Amino acid sequence: MKSNYSSFGTAATVAAGAIFAALVAAITYLIPISIPATQGYFNFGETIIYAAALILGPFVGTFAGGGAAIADLLVPLAAVYAPATLVIKAVEGFTVGFLNIKLKKKINLTLSAIISVLIGGTIMIVGYFSYQVLALGFPIGAALIELPFNIVQMIVGLIIAIPIMHAVFRVFPQLKSHL
Repeated sequence: MKSNYSSFGTAATVAAGAIFAALVAAITYLIPISIPATQGYFNFGETIIYAAALILGPFVGTFAGGGAAIADLLVPLAAVYAPATLVIKAVEGFTVGFLNIKLKKKINLTLSAIISVLIGGTIMIVGYFSYQVLALGFPIGAALIELPFNIVQMIVGLIIAIPIMHAVFRVFPQLKSHL
């Protein structure tokens, strides 16, 4: 059965989602840059979430985003973020994929991807800030220290994911037409 928001059938979507979730977990875990004020960390997993969502749609983006929670369980002191990461990154991945499908019908693919990532990334930024202040009880000042890191993480993800998306679509043009 083919989903309206995936270029694959259900089994292939789940399989691709699992592969991207594992890739996000690995990339996130490999190079965490600690932010002592919040016990959070800067990482490059965002790039894979964005690429998965832009190339394969919102459901693969959701699974990919959830993979970041696995890394939180492995990175020292970050396990407290795992429940929030599961939700925040999954919603982020879904949003990027969903918006990209809707927007690219109206505007060019690059602009569609940029807007989708900026909106999805904003969900991540606001989500972590809110979680730190409301659930973890960090002072607003401490949570504000992490904001620039999350903004840079989103921008780096955007800068890397869009060329990846274009390269994949050049090699596999059928993926572009199925979303």
